[in-house]
Amino acid sequence: MREVRNSLTFANLLDDAALLSLEHQLHLEEVLAEHSWHVNLKQPLFEFTGDRTITCTAFHLLGTAAPGPASWLWAWANPSGFPEAVVSASERVRDFGRQHDIPELASAEVPFASLPGSPSVPHVVAGLLTEAAKTVTGHWTSYNGEAGGGTRAAFLVEHPDFHLPAPEPVRVIRVIQQALADLSLTDHRRALRAYAAGRGLGAEFDDREGRLTGPGFEVVVDLDAYGRVTAIKAGLPSPDGPTP
Repeated sequence: MREVRNSLTFANLLDDAALLSLEHQLHLEEVLAEHSWHVNLKQPLFEFTGDRTITCTAFHLLGTAAPGPASWLWAWANPSGFPEAVVSASERVRDFGRQHDIPELASAEVPFASLPGSPSVPHVVAGLLTEAAKTVTGHWTSYNGEAGGGTRAAFLVEHPDFHLPAPEPVRVIRVIQQALADLSLTDHRRALRAYAAGRGLGAEFDDREGRLTGPGFEVVVDLDAYGRVTAIKAGLPSPDGPTP
């Protein structure tokens, strides 16, 4: 009997995370504005300071991207021995990677060159592994910062202020447009479906068109023969309400 292998890939996880992650990061920027950050991995404590102090209700160290070895090290494999509460999310990612045969998640150390596009910049590498981890863990707000010597440490952070508000038409359109312009999506249709599911939007797709619907609005995308979005059309509610 021929072995049937799991078809889920690292690229799939990036597409699944892309738009919902982008919206969370845009929201985080608005909440924090100008800020500083501080983490104590032993206590543990993670807080942002600026106009006000936000102490995270929970946070998770995913790993570090270091320029010297040009590799990413998952937090569960870090010999520093961080508390279980800090590294448990990275362990969930590891177990998922082993279950689905995804080496980028299952391996303790991941060379930069093995990732899509062979990135060489630590913060880009940290971003890629964090995106995949978001899909696995369901924690959608992240932060990565300088950890010394050019190394970037990547975290998932939690706080009620980081929760997204209800979907709103202008915001949804902005997220879709920015994702298509700025992100390297492998499968546009998959990314849009995942975003719709994450935001509780209706989603219908055929070979040439996709339709996302929410309270009082719809966004229609045209798709080419390769499933790539070629145009976006939006129907927005009238500011004066429905026409009698």
